[in-house]
Amino acid sequence: MEKLKIFKWSILLCAVILIISGCSSKGQSENGSAGSKKIKLTMAAWGNPAEIKVYQRGLDEYEKTHKNVSIKLIPVPGDNYEQKLLTQLSGGQAQDIFYVGSETMPKLVETGKIVELTDFLESDDSYVKPDEFADGLWGAARQNGEIYGVSVDNNPYLMYYNKKVLEEAGIEKSPQEHFEEGTWNWDTFEEMTGKMKDAGQRGFVAENNSGHLFSWVWSNGGQLFDEDGNYILEENEKAQETFEYLAKLVKGGNITYSGSLPKGQGADAMFMSNQVGFVAAGRWLTPMFSENKSLEFDYIPWPTNTGNKMEPAAIAIAYMSVSKDSKHIDEAMKFLSYYTSAEGQKARLADNGNAVPSVNGVDELITDDAVPEHAEYLIDARNIGKVEDKQVMIPGMENEIKDLMDLMYLGKQDANKTIEAVSKKAKEMIEEHRGK
Repeated sequence: MEKLKIFKWSILLCAVILIISGCSSKGQSENGSAGSKKIKLTMAAWGNPAEIKVYQRGLDEYEKTHKNVSIKLIPVPGDNYEQKLLTQLSGGQAQDIFYVGSETMPKLVETGKIVELTDFLESDDSYVKPDEFADGLWGAARQNGEIYGVSVDNNPYLMYYNKKVLEEAGIEKSPQEHFEEGTWNWDTFEEMTGKMKDAGQRGFVAENNSGHLFSWVWSNGGQLFDEDGNYILEENEKAQETFEYLAKLVKGGNITYSGSLPKGQGADAMFMSNQVGFVAAGRWLTPMFSENKSLEFDYIPWPTNTGNKMEPAAIAIAYMSVSKDSKHIDEAMKFLSYYTSAEGQKARLADNGNAVPSVNGVDELITDDAVPEHAEYLIDARNIGKVEDKQVMIPGMENEIKDLMDLMYLGKQDANKTIEAVSKKAKEMIEEHRGK
């Protein structure tokens, strides 16, 4: 009888152990502890090889403290990034997390294929809160109080100048000296690029994009849109003067249009091989330029034509979003919040990173940087710069305007005809968009 009691108690004890073991195993699987399957995420982004290395820093740091997660970075060429992303989203084949250009964000919101992030970002699971970002950086990523993307960082436009090219052209006073004296203006820029052209070099390589165009217009105190989103180029004399100035520099040979360069020869490569004096971009060129030990360069704010030392320039910005079709939405949102947090931006942007922090508390990543000498101009440009938020809301407008401006940058059409064509197309597209 005693043996029978012991046998029954043994069976009961085994059952209890099995139940506890099963619960423990389930808990470990849900929490990503030992014995669980690793969560595998994919992340898409554009960028040059040096930029991709910078992005990878953020992934590596996250994986160090999240052993149950692995994230594969998938670089995608920038020239067809948007098209590929939209195609993948429509087919339910997008990566779990992905970079989104500011001009692409309105289209993604309309698809309904990206996760609305507001509740998660305000929860305790998020590494960053919405109020840690400046309001001016949200752009189209926040609509009607709902957040669909978080800025990974930001890139205010400024100019890079090649010290060797300027010296070889016989330019004695540097852009920095002119800036300090208050003479870093359109006239000085025209004079310098003219001397470089006369010396057999290229003065400035112009890009046909909204970042360049808006920076030039704002540097003259002009506007392309009013507060209500109406296109006002034909009514705004300062904006028209900008078109005339650019057309003059193209005709005089001071400006080389990047679209006219041989295939495979870009502004960055020409700058590094000491063939051009000025290029304009955000911080994304800095890691690559810094690796070239024979290159001497520095930053300088956009030249102005208003009498002020500095005017707002465009801020390029990218966001990170999560696909609704991801099998691991919660983990993808958690990683997104880390990548865009102060901790994540610090991991990526230290030691000649490729951008400027968009979150509070880590500006020293830029101001403490020794390469190039005047890195603080990035912060100055960010503090007064603008994320363009009118043109970006009209799908396809940037590409249409680029196509129309090609002729002017190629020297085949004057400023007046370009102003007329651009204004007509812009107003037609705005009217069509509002009628939908």
